[in-house]
Amino acid sequence: MTPAVPHRMHQPDNALVDLVFGYMRERLQYDPVPLDHPGDGEQLRAHLAGLLNERGNDPADVLKLYDHELSRAVISADSPRYLSFIPCAPTKAALLFDMVVSCASLQGISWLEAAGAIAAENQVLRLIADRAGLPQTAGGTFVSGGSAGNLSALVVARDVARRKLANSQQGCGPEARLRVAVADQVHSSVKNTFNIIGVEAFKVPTVDRRFTGEALRAALAADPHPETVIAVVGTAGTTNEGIIDDLQGLSEVTRERGLWFHVDGAYGGAGLFAPSVRERYQGIEHADSFVVDPHKWLFAPFDCAALLYREPRLAKAVHTQDAGYLDVLHHEGDEWNPTDYAYHLTRRARGLPLWFSLAVHGTQAYTDAIEAGLTLARETAELIRRTEHLELLHDPQLSAVCFRRTGWQEQDYYAWSQRLLADQIGFVTPTGWDGETVARFAFLHPGTTMEMVEEILDTMR
Repeated sequence: MTPAVPHRMHQPDNALVDLVFGYMRERLQYDPVPLDHPGDGEQLRAHLAGLLNERGNDPADVLKLYDHELSRAVISADSPRYLSFIPCAPTKAALLFDMVVSCASLQGISWLEAAGAIAAENQVLRLIADRAGLPQTAGGTFVSGGSAGNLSALVVARDVARRKLANSQQGCGPEARLRVAVADQVHSSVKNTFNIIGVEAFKVPTVDRRFTGEALRAALAADPHPETVIAVVGTAGTTNEGIIDDLQGLSEVTRERGLWFHVDGAYGGAGLFAPSVRERYQGIEHADSFVVDPHKWLFAPFDCAALLYREPRLAKAVHTQDAGYLDVLHHEGDEWNPTDYAYHLTRRARGLPLWFSLAVHGTQAYTDAIEAGLTLARETAELIRRTEHLELLHDPQLSAVCFRRTGWQEQDYYAWSQRLLADQIGFVTPTGWDGETVARFAFLHPGTTMEMVEEILDTMR
C-alpha cells in the first residue's frame, strides 16, 4: 500500500519550526518585557493589506511583520511596568507548557478523550478548593475567565432555585422575576450575566464600600418579596479597589435562608495563598460556587479561570449537554467530564500550564510572589501618605491602590497616563471613584519594584 502523503499544510517543516522557536526563545528571554504602545488602526490596516491571499507568503516575512508591527501595537500585560486593570505575569514554566498544550492540540473535553490532562487539572482544582476550605466533594473545571465562570455558576444557582421554588409552597409563581443580591461594587460580568440568564439584581448598599451580612439581612427584611431572592454574590477582591466583602456575614445569611452563595474571586481569590491576608476570606468555605482567575494573580497565561462547586452534581444536572453523539462520554459512569460543569463543550486543557508551573516551583514560591505584591501595595500606600501633593483614598486590602493628585482634573490624569506610556515609564490608567477621576495602581508582577513606583509618582510633581 502506498503511504499517504500529508497535505502540504501538514508536512514537517524544520525551517518553520526553527523560525518560530527562535522567536519564542527570544521573547521568553526579554528582561525586562517592554511595555510597547497602543496601535494606530490606519497604519495596522495598511501593513496587513493583501496579506491573506491565494498564494500565501514567506513565513519569515509574516513573522517579521508580526514582530515589527503587530506585536509592538500590543501593550504587554506581562511587563512589570503594566500597572493598570489587572496585569498578567505568567511564569516561564507556565508559558513553556502552554506551548506544549498548543503544539499537541491538547483538549480537555471529556475523560474518554483527555483523562491525563483532566486528572492534572483536577489536581490543581483540588489544591484551590483546599485553600478555600471547601469539602472533599468540591470540584469543577477551568473556563476562559471570570465572566465565563460567573455565568456558568449563576445559571446553576438559578436552575437549582427554580426547582426548589417549584417544590415549595412559597407562592413564587413561574412568572415571578428571580433576583440575586449584589452590592454596587460587584464586577460588571455579574451584571451582564443577569441580562443573559433573565434575573434581576437585588441591590444592597455597601458599608464602607463593603457588602456585609448585616446590610443584606436588613435589606431582605425590608423587602416585600424576599422569596424571589435566590442567591447572593460576594466578591473576594473587587477589581477596582481590592476590597473583600464580609464573606462570613454573607454566608450566615445564605445558610439561614437557603440561598445560593457565589464568591467572585477572579482577581483577589489568589490571596488565599497568602498568610498575611488569609483571615479576610473567612466564610468562603461556605460558598456554593467560587471563581478565581489564575491568569491574574496565580501567574498562568491567558485564558485560565478555575470554577469550583461545593456540590458538583448540581452543576452537572444543569450543564450536561444531551446529544446522541455525546452519549458515549457518559457511558463510563462516574468519570469526570469538564463539559458537565460549565456552559462550554469544546475546551482546551487550559489548566495544564498552571499545573506544570505549580509542580515545578512549588506552592511556597506562589505564596512568596503573591506576598510580594501585597507588600508593594502597603509600601506604596505609605509613600503616598508621606507625599504632600498625593492623597491615599483607602488602605489597600490586597494589591490595588487608589489615590488622587490634589488639584488635578480628569484631563490631567489622562494626559499624565498617556505621557507615562509614551515614555515607557509605566502603563497606569485612571479610574473612577465616587464619580471622580483618580489614579490607581494594580500590583501583581513580582518583578515590579518600589523604584519603578517612585519613578512613576515623581512624574506627578
